[in-house]
Amino acid sequence: MNFKEMIAKDLAAVLGEQLSYEDILNLIEKPKSSDHGDYSFPVFSLSKIQRKAPNMIAEELSKDVDTTNYEQIIPMGGYINFFLKKSEVSNAVLNDVVSKKNHYGDSTLGQGKNVVIDMSSPNIAKPMSMGHLRSTVIGNSLAELADKVGYTPVKINHVGDWGTQFGKLIVAYKKWGDAAKVKENPISELLALYVHFHEEAEKYPELDDQAREWFKKLEDGDTEAIELWTWFREESLKEFQKVYDMLGIEFDSYNGEAFYNDKMQPVIDSLLEKGLLVSDDGADIVNLEKYDLNPALIRKSDGATLYITRDLAAAMYRKENYDFDESIYVVGNEQSIHFKQLKAVLKEMGYEWSDDIKHIPFGLITSNGKKLSTRKGNVILLEEVLNEAINATQNIINEKNPTLENKEEVAHQVGVGAVVFHDLKNDRLNNFDFNLDHIIQFEGETGPYVQYTRSRCESILRKADWIAPTSEATYTLSDDESWEVVKALYNFPAKVQEAYRKYEPSVVAKYVIDLAQKFNKYYSKTKILEDNSQKDARLALVYSVSVVLKEGLRLLGIQSPDNM
Repeated sequence: MNFKEMIAKDLAAVLGEQLSYEDILNLIEKPKSSDHGDYSFPVFSLSKIQRKAPNMIAEELSKDVDTTNYEQIIPMGGYINFFLKKSEVSNAVLNDVVSKKNHYGDSTLGQGKNVVIDMSSPNIAKPMSMGHLRSTVIGNSLAELADKVGYTPVKINHVGDWGTQFGKLIVAYKKWGDAAKVKENPISELLALYVHFHEEAEKYPELDDQAREWFKKLEDGDTEAIELWTWFREESLKEFQKVYDMLGIEFDSYNGEAFYNDKMQPVIDSLLEKGLLVSDDGADIVNLEKYDLNPALIRKSDGATLYITRDLAAAMYRKENYDFDESIYVVGNEQSIHFKQLKAVLKEMGYEWSDDIKHIPFGLITSNGKKLSTRKGNVILLEEVLNEAINATQNIINEKNPTLENKEEVAHQVGVGAVVFHDLKNDRLNNFDFNLDHIIQFEGETGPYVQYTRSRCESILRKADWIAPTSEATYTLSDDESWEVVKALYNFPAKVQEAYRKYEPSVVAKYVIDLAQKFNKYYSKTKILEDNSQKDARLALVYSVSVVLKEGLRLLGIQSPDNM
């Protein structure tokens, strides 16, 4: 059931060849005020054709449109306002949600095709900071959305386990490291060494040269370098897993940069064969002038490879192994030039599928307006933030509902959910300042507010002992408050598709806030459990809201407790 299409069809039947069906469909809009109907059609584009004032056209056209599908059609200025039949629409929408349950909003848009999502990708030997939160939760939500609309997502954690930072870390460890301390507390000790290296390198630039030498040794398979690298990697992955377990996020692959070490030479050989690799001061580059980009540096003068070399190998490997329809990189905005170069080099190599590579950038999380930096030691650890959120939520539960069962589990779901929701409700490209006290509130536009609203729905259903029927029933609601909720429920499938199409989880986050607000307004003005002819329909509405809120939160990677 698509109301815009229904209205466009009814208008097209009257307008004939004056406007095409597609043009009519694109012009139909939703009025800001429900007093102006559920949909409206601006007639201004018909003024030139009919040579009449818009208000006259609206007046005449509203009389000609078939009213069978509408409560009323009212002209207003240069608009025709359409009011849908509340009872019929409510019945159709509620039956749809009740029958489909968590599959409401599913679609076959993706036709089972693979979507590869490069996400999270923390650097080995550094702790996961708040700076890693965005790529991780945006990527995870996009994977859930992809699955919802019929794609097969492949989540890849392309860990940063290669590069000159390992040369720096090896130098730092050999100069100032203590094996016992590293074994006891690997990540914090390695971070301290990394920060110390950068402080010293500002005074002694020759340290950078030593770091480059050690990374070259690592690339050449030096035994000591490989042993240290393996140790750093294993310890780091254990620490990362703690955070992923807290977030409830899993990956299909942990193939990081090092995985592509033996796959880079074929890329370089291919570039040479195609005549694309040019020598420049001893280094190998690909000229990208025609794309208005700086040259892509593929291999340094000392023979060391770069991030783009590994990314080229990774892109080709993923295409060969996953035959992706899209390859999505959820990486910060500051890497936009890198991905333009990556796509341009692949295009020059003759790979048309380079157009299927999409960089999904995002803004920064700041602290008191300042950018977070591991290099300078200005870092907020993600695990600590999640634990703080859980503890703060536990305190709120102890104060408001001390007898709640499974308090620890609920505190985890709500605390972690609050952090994730706060990230995803912000438009992806926006920067935002992180304030834990604000995000765990049970009121306002927060994750706990949405979770609490769903818990309220479940409480009502338990009190009524209402169970969703297995066959179609009659749910006719026509009051204004329920109508606003029904319209919001109807919009869910379109919002899911919009969120995926725009690679923008905030569309779903804002949607569930809106649905929760509309339901709470309905709840405050309606005696849901009053025993009359519409009680069953009201409970079906409550059930539908619970289903859609739970599913909306799931698409954001957030759990929703039945009782809070």
